[in-house]
Amino acid sequence: MEVHIEEKQSFTVIGKMGQGLSSKSTEWIPKLWQEANQNFSEISNLAKKDSAGNLVGIWGAMSDVSERFERWTEQGKYLAGCEVLNDSVAPSGWTKWIIPSYKFAVMKCNQNTYRDKFKYMVNEYIPNHNYSIVGAVHEYYNPFEEIGDLNLYFPIERIYDK
Repeated sequence: MEVHIEEKQSFTVIGKMGQGLSSKSTEWIPKLWQEANQNFSEISNLAKKDSAGNLVGIWGAMSDVSERFERWTEQGKYLAGCEVLNDSVAPSGWTKWIIPSYKFAVMKCNQNTYRDKFKYMVNEYIPNHNYSIVGAVHEYYNPFEEIGDLNLYFPIERIYDK
């Protein structure tokens, strides 16, 4: 299974935020995506775009309930949204998170392979390479890839700004 290591500077996501039981995430997270997708026009002007005018990325950002971007425990928070310019202001009904800088172990998957690849990363790849998960895992949806494909971003080292 292919994994790559990526350093990503702090970035900003505006989206629809929810909180729920980790064990029930497949029940409450899809509703957030539905709401975000139906109302995307409210934030489309804030979305970060590349030089060709294409969206940079869609994120399923995660955090602990205190919003310190720690790993989920019994509950977690999830933000279904898109990457925006850092100085963007979230419209009413939307939430803005600034994700800290990390070094990530990144693995591509889809909805059918999500669970197996997540387990592989947690139980094999990360410990076998002497890494630790140091924060919440994020989902990145590249607008140029097939619908349903995503990359899991496992934070393995916090990068502090100088």
